[in-house]
Amino acid sequence: MRVMKMKVLVYGSGVIGCYLAHVLCSVGNEVTLLARGQWKEQLQRNGLRIRHHIQRKTTLDHPRVIGGIEEDDTYDAVFAVMPYNRMQAALEPLAVIRSPIVVLVGNNMSPAAMQQEILERSVCEKQVLFGFQATAGKRDHEKGMLICERAGVGAMDIGGVHGLPDSDTKTKLETLFNGSGYKLNWQPDMEAYLICHLAAVLPICYLAYACNGDLTGSTGKQRKLVRMASREAYAMLKAQEIPILPEGDDQYYAPGMKGAIMQFLYFGMAKWKTAGDLIACEHCRNAFEEMEMLDEEFEKVLARRPEFPMPNWRVLKAQMPDWDAIRKQYTKEA
Repeated sequence: MRVMKMKVLVYGSGVIGCYLAHVLCSVGNEVTLLARGQWKEQLQRNGLRIRHHIQRKTTLDHPRVIGGIEEDDTYDAVFAVMPYNRMQAALEPLAVIRSPIVVLVGNNMSPAAMQQEILERSVCEKQVLFGFQATAGKRDHEKGMLICERAGVGAMDIGGVHGLPDSDTKTKLETLFNGSGYKLNWQPDMEAYLICHLAAVLPICYLAYACNGDLTGSTGKQRKLVRMASREAYAMLKAQEIPILPEGDDQYYAPGMKGAIMQFLYFGMAKWKTAGDLIACEHCRNAFEEMEMLDEEFEKVLARRPEFPMPNWRVLKAQMPDWDAIRKQYTKEA
């Protein structure tokens, strides 16, 4: 039975932030959701409506919705859920929020620098952690709801830049989710984790752009190329002595049963358009600035070992348009 109501701010109201707010609301926390523009107005008017695609159900929650940080507010924890290209602009507001715990959730190739900036500007003592939640989907503004693609209740991989938080902080964060079924997976090195994540994600991104944002147009040969590219990237990271996290994830790109499972997942994303769109293509279309920035940052990692063979990675990437063309296409469509 839940005995403690905690005050939580979710800073950002995209798919991941909204689902996180839903989970936190579901177990009685006092949740505030920061949103902007038309979406903020819809949330204030209609509440947080989420259509859970796989689960075939719709939920409605009523977190407090704000458009900016209010000086007198204090929170037990803050989850900042922003695209990588927009997280930098959020660091100053996050520093002035009165909360002992700030978790930056999402892709991030500069966690140490962001942590340092928050701590240097902070108005109170803080622990800065980093997390990743595997949730996908899109907003449906016409219906005033969010469509969410997820497996199970969900989970977050979480930890410090190069270590775990103290036991009190871990207990406090786990208490937030007590009774929800949502799991916190503690990782010992989130900088390594986030680099490894791009080894898995960027090849899917390249394929999505190569297929004009529609994975149903991909071939079996291209999908195999995706797995081979990720295999090369994990091998390159190992050669740089970067820990593979989550531990053993590189086995999903190697020969064997796990590799076959991953290849089948690629097939499923191509076979069922809705799943492919919600899991990958929707994000590639709407967050192309983030994907370009992440690609540039990962290229810097690759450049540390220029002699390391990456033929499948290069062949796959060459099939997509250049970033100038992608920017023009998806800016026009938006």
